[in-house]
Amino acid sequence: MEIILVIPLLLSFLMALFLMPFWIKKAKEIGLVWEDMNKPEHPKNVAGSGGVAVFLAFILGVLTYIAIKTFYFKSKDNLIEIFASLSVILVISFIGILDDLLGWRKGGLSAKSRLALLLFASIPLIVINAGESNIFGNVELGLIYPLVFIPLGIIGASATFNFLAGYNGLETSQGILILSSLSLITFTTGEKWLSIIILCMVASLIPFYLFNKYPAKVFPGNIITYSVGGLIAMIAILGNLEKIAIFFFIPYILETILKVRGKLKKQSFARVNPDGSLEVPYEKIYGLEHLAIFILKKVKKKVYEKDVVYLINGFQIFIIILGMILFWRP
Repeated sequence: MEIILVIPLLLSFLMALFLMPFWIKKAKEIGLVWEDMNKPEHPKNVAGSGGVAVFLAFILGVLTYIAIKTFYFKSKDNLIEIFASLSVILVISFIGILDDLLGWRKGGLSAKSRLALLLFASIPLIVINAGESNIFGNVELGLIYPLVFIPLGIIGASATFNFLAGYNGLETSQGILILSSLSLITFTTGEKWLSIIILCMVASLIPFYLFNKYPAKVFPGNIITYSVGGLIAMIAILGNLEKIAIFFFIPYILETILKVRGKLKKQSFARVNPDGSLEVPYEKIYGLEHLAIFILKKVKKKVYEKDVVYLINGFQIFIIILGMILFWRP
């Protein structure tokens, strides 16, 4: 890896860091503020859709990487895959910001509209026949892979990454953990171009996390959750890492099962006490967030928002380590 390839990552990091204060200020000026649901009295003063800055920083980093490949390395390898990936992210980000602007309190996009648009977002990977169609060993899936498995992966990862959310810094830190792990894996398997793409997103998420962690000054919005989930699916497809990516997604699979148990109507938020400590909001568990509160209450008297995020992140780290032991072959 040439040192010059640090430039795209540095630009993504600096652009996100530079844009965030301006976005927060502008969002508050135009009234794009959301309730901080896990605080007493649910103050409505946190800037929304901060993922716009992350999206722009990510695009800048990837385009810079393409320029370096083209002009410095004189290489056009994988450009089709990179531009197809950018096309997917552009469509997914559009869906996310549209869902944000319509308002989650009012339901946002309908489930059918969301699924239809995410299906549309998968088309660039379908038309280039991305990935390998023998993910189950010697079983050749043929056209079934691009026509069925690619859209299922994009739709499933984009939609479900949005489920495990609602706590300051949770979505951002989860994205950093999973994507950083996938960047290490793709680097060691020889897909270094994928590592750079992933790290452009990680470099964009890190400065955003500084503003999103407890107490949050900005919320990511669906533009981040959809995009990060979609990027994870794309990396799995393009890097032929479906098995390990699905394993890394175990927390989201569990979250989806628990959300389905609540007929997708139960929110992840907690019941907040006047002192800011949290309680399980329902008689049953309808999310890993509720399960985290339940477990933490067994070991400490008061549970706070940061505690929930740390425990879920700890569980994700455990899953990542276990997945690498089981599936990673450097």
